[in-house]
Amino acid sequence: MGSLDLAVIGNCMIAALVDRRAQIVWSCFPRFDGDPVLSALLDSPEDRSDDDQRGVFAIDQIGMVSCEQSYLQNTAVLVSRMTDAYGNILEITDFVPRFKYFDRTFRPPQLVRRVNPIKGRPRIRVRLRPHFEWGSFQPNLTRGSNHLRFVGPGRSLRMTTDAPVSYVHEERPFVVERPMSLFFGEDEPLRSDADATAREFLDKTIDFWRDWVRSLSIPFDWQEAVIRAAITLKLCNFEETGAIVAALTTSVPEAPHTQRNWDYRYCWLRDAYFVIQALNRLGTTKTMEEYLTYITNIADDDEMQPEQKDMPPLFSITRSTALEEREATALAGYRGMGPVRVGNAAYTQIQNDAYGSIVLASTHAFLDKRLIRTGNRALFKHLEQLGRRAIEVFDQPDAGPWELRTKAAVHTFPSVMCWAACDRLAKIALAMERADRAAFWREQADRMHTIIDERAFNPRKGTFVSSFDGDDLDATLLLLAELNFVAPDDPRFIATVEAVGKVLRRGNLLLRYDIEDDFGLMHNAFMICGFWYVDALNTIGRKQEACELFEHILALRNSFGLFSEDADFTTGELWGNFPQTYSMVGLINSAVRLSRSWEEAF
Repeated sequence: MGSLDLAVIGNCMIAALVDRRAQIVWSCFPRFDGDPVLSALLDSPEDRSDDDQRGVFAIDQIGMVSCEQSYLQNTAVLVSRMTDAYGNILEITDFVPRFKYFDRTFRPPQLVRRVNPIKGRPRIRVRLRPHFEWGSFQPNLTRGSNHLRFVGPGRSLRMTTDAPVSYVHEERPFVVERPMSLFFGEDEPLRSDADATAREFLDKTIDFWRDWVRSLSIPFDWQEAVIRAAITLKLCNFEETGAIVAALTTSVPEAPHTQRNWDYRYCWLRDAYFVIQALNRLGTTKTMEEYLTYITNIADDDEMQPEQKDMPPLFSITRSTALEEREATALAGYRGMGPVRVGNAAYTQIQNDAYGSIVLASTHAFLDKRLIRTGNRALFKHLEQLGRRAIEVFDQPDAGPWELRTKAAVHTFPSVMCWAACDRLAKIALAMERADRAAFWREQADRMHTIIDERAFNPRKGTFVSSFDGDDLDATLLLLAELNFVAPDDPRFIATVEAVGKVLRRGNLLLRYDIEDDFGLMHNAFMICGFWYVDALNTIGRKQEACELFEHILALRNSFGLFSEDADFTTGELWGNFPQTYSMVGLINSAVRLSRSWEEAF
C-alpha cells in the first residue's frame, strides 16, 4: 500500500518523490507541470506487484530487510542505506544537479542516482519503467554501449550509466562491487565518465544547498523543521519564471474515496501573500524577488487584456491560463482512488481575493529596501487598476477561498482581501509621496471596511462569519488580525478565534469549514488551518497554548519532515497533494512567530 512517507529531491526545474524503498515514484518532465513519466504514485492499485509496476525507477537490493533514509544535512540530497539478510550494505544517493556553472545556474532536467557498496557483496536489480502521455503510451526502447533511450511521441528520455547496460535493460540482478551511477533525463549524451561526473555534480550540489541554507534568517527554536520547510519551499519554486507551485503532484485525494482529487502543479495567487511572508521572514530575498517578478508580470498581463474582466485565481508556471481539466484514464490513481486529473477547472472561477493577493504580495516591491527590482510608477498604475476592480467586486458573490464549484456567496475573506488591496495601495502611495492617490485609496478602503464590518459580523453569534449576513464559520476568519482588518485585542476577533476553535477543531487540527459542499462534508483536516489557529492563539495572547499545539502539529510530519495538504484528524495520516507549499509556509510562519529570539536564547 502506498503512502505519503516520501522524500522530495529537485533543482527548481524538475523534482522527484522517493519512497521508503528508495523507489522514485513520481517525476514530471521536462518541468513540474509536464508529463509524469514516473507516475507509480498514481498508478497503484493495492494488488499490483513489483513485476507489474509501471512508471517507477527502482534500485532493488535483493533480499533487503531494512532501508534507513535521511537527507544530508541542510541539503536536498537523499541517502538510502539498505541492508540485506546476510548483512550486505548498499547506499543509494539521490539528487538533482543544481549549482553555479560559468556564472549561470546549472539545473538540467536530470535525476542522478549513485550506488555504492558499503559492506559485503550486495546484489541489485534496476527497474526503470517510464511511460509517456499520462501512462497511455509505452515507450520504444533502444540501447547503446552505455545508455538506454526511451522513445515516445514528441520526446525521448535517456538513461546513461556505468553499470552493465544489459543487466539494466533485462532487469537482471547483479553484484555491486564498485560505485556506479545512473543519470536519467532528457535525451542528451553524457560526454564524460559517469561516476566521476556524478561525484562532481554531487559535491557541487551539496555545496549549493549548504550555502543557500547558510544565508537563511531562521528562528532559534525549531531550526531543523524550518530549514527543511525552507528547502522544500525552494524545491517548489520554478526558478525560470519565479512561480511557486502549490504542490508537486496531482490527484492525491484529500481524503479516501472522496473524488476530491485536484491538480496542484500550478501557482495560486491566494498563496502569494503567505509565500511572500514566509520568504521575507527567512531573508530569502532572491527567491522572493523572483516570485514578485512573476506576480507583477501577471499585473502587467491584466493591463494588456482589458477584455478579461475577472482575474483568474491560478496560473501555470509560465502564466498561462489554459488549464482545462481532464482525466488521465490510463492511471488508476493513488491507491487506486481515481480519477487522475490534469489541469484545474478552478481557473474559470470568480475568486475575488485575487486582487488583494497580488497587491499585498507586490507591496514588498515598494517598501522593502533590500530588493533590486523595486516598484515604480508603471507598476503602481497596474496595481491601481486591480484596486479599482477590487472596489467593484468586494461585495459581490464568488466561489470563495475554498473554490466551491456550485455555490456562490459574498464571502468574507475575499471581501477583506479586496479591502486590503485598497489599504495597501494607500500605503504604497504614501511611500511614493503621492498624497492625492493615498487620500483616494484611504477613502475607498475606509468605506469598504465599514460595509464589511457591518455585513460580516453576526451580532447574534458575537463573531465574524464566513459570508455576508451568514451564520457559518470558516478558518480564513483566523486571518482577520493578520491582514490588519481588526486589532488583535478586538473582542469580536477574540470571540471569533474561540468560536472557530470550538466549531472547527478536531483533535489538534482544524477543518476548513464544517458544512456540506459540492462533495459532502469534510473528512480530513486542512494543515494550513491548524497553523492559522496557532498564529491566532498567539495573537490573542495564548502563546503557551499555541506552542503546545504547534508541537502536536509538527509531530504529524512524515519521516522526512514534510507535510501534504491534509491529515486524518484521528490517525494523523497524511492525505492530499504533496509536498504542500501552503503547509510548509504555515510551519515557517508559526515557528518564526513563536520562537524565542536569539538574544533570549543566549
